[in-house]
Amino acid sequence: MKTSNPVLSRLGQAAERERAAGYGPYGPPAGQPGYGQPYPTATGYPASPPAVQPMTIDDVVVKTVTLLGITGISAVAAWNLIPNSLIGPAWIGAAIVGLVLGFVISFSRMANPALVVTYAVVEGTFVGLVSKFFQVIAGYQGIVLQAVVATFGVFFLMAALYRARVIRATPKFARGMIAVMAGLFGVMMINFVLALFDVNTGLRDNGPLGIVFSLVCIVVASLSFILSFNEVEEGVRMGLPQRYSWTAAFGILVSLVWLYIEILRLLSFLQGDD
Repeated sequence: MKTSNPVLSRLGQAAERERAAGYGPYGPPAGQPGYGQPYPTATGYPASPPAVQPMTIDDVVVKTVTLLGITGISAVAAWNLIPNSLIGPAWIGAAIVGLVLGFVISFSRMANPALVVTYAVVEGTFVGLVSKFFQVIAGYQGIVLQAVVATFGVFFLMAALYRARVIRATPKFARGMIAVMAGLFGVMMINFVLALFDVNTGLRDNGPLGIVFSLVCIVVASLSFILSFNEVEEGVRMGLPQRYSWTAAFGILVSLVWLYIEILRLLSFLQGDD
């Protein structure tokens, strides 16, 4: 199982180890008690162990819709339950917790549905509070609906482009995207730390630099879907176990949330100029 995607390579290796450590048709693997003995059954005849179901594209679609539903419910709950006076602290707290969970899920060698669902709940809280801030506190009427429509419009456009092979997830493309995303993440983290010390870089202001930076983030977030679609396609081809569909759905959710936040911010800039 060789692939140019490091995440898939890691998951593929983990899945291969699971299959190697699993029981064969004639009992436990060599070196373990009971080796060479077939599985007992009620009838006394040997039976094969239950096979691990490989993930399918349908599995990923179902898991993605499930995570989006959880994120949406959490967003609505946060919007209605958290008072305006606590939006700031809750927003930052959800962002930090979501970041930590995202790292844990991304670098884990095992698919963990519970962690992925928890991430969706936390990100839903974050999205709900950010949305409430822009539409209710900042007063940008209709901005949330516009951002949602634009986000899913971009998602389906990228899906169509990927399906038509207009944009391909070549090894060079994947390496370039990973480098660019890592660079953007580093810049945003530095900007966040500087903001804590009242240092304004202008990257997140309603100015030329802020607008250009948001546009760059939107383009990169949109192209990140190509990596996610390729991960799904390659994961199915490699025969990863079914539960890894949660990991694939997690990648799509991350891109959707990132894209939504950047579009929301850009729309606020554009409305602010009116």
